[in-house]
Amino acid sequence: MANPIAEFLEKQAELARLRREGPDLQITVGMGTCGSASGAGEVFRVVNDLVKEHDLRAAVKAVGCIGYCEQEVLVDIKRRGEPRYHYGRITPGKIGRIIEEHILRGRPIPEWLVGQTVDEERPFADLPLYRKQRRIVLERCGFINPEKIDDYVAWGGYSALVSVLSGLSPEDVTGLITKAGLRGRGGAGFSTGLKWKFLAEARGERKFLICNADEGDPGAFMDRSILEGDPHAVIEGMLIGAFATGAQEGYFYVRAEYPLAIKRLKLAMAQAKKWGLLGSRILGTGFSFRLQVREGAGAFVCGEETALMASIEGRRGMPRPRPPYPAEAGLWGYPTNINNVETWANVPYIIRHGAEAYTQVGHGKSYGTKVFALSGKVANTGLVEVPMGMTLRELIFELAGGLQEGSRFKAVQIGGPSGGCLPDSLLDTPIDYDALAGSGAIMGSGGMVVVDEKACMVDFARYFMAFNRNESCGKCTPCREGTQRMLEILTGITQGRGRLEDLQRLKNLGEAMREASLCGLGQTAPNPVLTTLRYFEDEYRAHVERRQCPAGVCQILIREAIRA
Repeated sequence: MANPIAEFLEKQAELARLRREGPDLQITVGMGTCGSASGAGEVFRVVNDLVKEHDLRAAVKAVGCIGYCEQEVLVDIKRRGEPRYHYGRITPGKIGRIIEEHILRGRPIPEWLVGQTVDEERPFADLPLYRKQRRIVLERCGFINPEKIDDYVAWGGYSALVSVLSGLSPEDVTGLITKAGLRGRGGAGFSTGLKWKFLAEARGERKFLICNADEGDPGAFMDRSILEGDPHAVIEGMLIGAFATGAQEGYFYVRAEYPLAIKRLKLAMAQAKKWGLLGSRILGTGFSFRLQVREGAGAFVCGEETALMASIEGRRGMPRPRPPYPAEAGLWGYPTNINNVETWANVPYIIRHGAEAYTQVGHGKSYGTKVFALSGKVANTGLVEVPMGMTLRELIFELAGGLQEGSRFKAVQIGGPSGGCLPDSLLDTPIDYDALAGSGAIMGSGGMVVVDEKACMVDFARYFMAFNRNESCGKCTPCREGTQRMLEILTGITQGRGRLEDLQRLKNLGEAMREASLCGLGQTAPNPVLTTLRYFEDEYRAHVERRQCPAGVCQILIREAIRA
């Protein structure tokens, strides 16, 4: 009788061999959302046309986001035995010259190159953006075709699931995740192993797993890029979680504004099912697990787990009080576990390499890496994955290349609209859960917005408070009324109607919201205001006492200054 696990391993070994040998010439085009928005589809078409026209024996591969979003469209040229050359800001009109000079004549075009890789084990190591990265979640992004399961399997994909099914108990798996110290990457930082343990011990005829891909932070694109670039890693992580907890069914909750991620996710699920890796009796074992995709309507509050579950059930996305916690009574009243995209994508690595290897990366009680979306006034916007403990200074000024020419650093907003604004005096803060909390910010899901001296921190806080006010579900009074009142005060300050006592009112309202709001949205909504008051109080005082906006952003105050 055929052994499905043995057959899978045999096929994986063959695919790995083919990958190692590789084609004589490979051309890759970055076709995540960032690349596609920059014209990657047309670049990919022209590459294929010219490869046929010149009768080249080349493999042309579409890949996900490499992370260097500032340089899209990205095209890589790799010939056997030679470095991998990375071309940036490529247009369809440039492809002909790349083929003529680089491929046919062996002369790379230096003015279009953003770098080259000699050591395939350390991709992009010579590029500043990648030099200090430690890619665990993103290790395959930019190298595999996310629409082909063969590519994922050739890179060791689903080997973690096979090892689990071949001899580990559910308790063994949960123990590994707990020992690795994996904490939720969606913002709260709760122990993933402990959450799994709660679900495993819960009683219920049905159990559910959910992947939270409702990424709503302004400037955040981490989860989207992972799903677009390596969807099978997230699926494999959920399969391992289902085995460990006894869950039989799962959902991906993805905002509908992510059509490419949804497309690739559904395709990956269909491929996994065809390979016997998803559905009933997976790889011939007694383990079964089914997955579905639910598209969200883009409500920020649905990132909160109880609101998310209400949305899946077809109800309005509004949080509910806890307890009971989802592990006791979650989706349709059954025990449920929710982790975000990045958390699930860490799981296969931990199973393959062991908990000890994972804890070798990180800082303090924050193990592993964190994926960040860099945006704002940095020289290089994009997606990075760095070890926990790297300082904000290293990330912004070494990896991201500092600020754009002519700009001077003023603050970094970390943790999204519920995060905090940190000044240059805190740039040496290590990126870990505890250090960021001590500064008044939070890790959040990984959005990071850098602003320069032209930004008004009062107006910046007002913008995020307006976002939180608009996204509040209105269920609880502290959040519903608190966000509105704080927004009114901030608006008054930016329009020249502020009073000195308003600053204390903002602090009092913020602290009250933190203590009394029902869910994380209201509890963290005051963070941008409280941190700007803490670190940029002089700007608030300038608006209130002198009716001046030092950054020259608040138009009414500028007109008043001119009249004076």
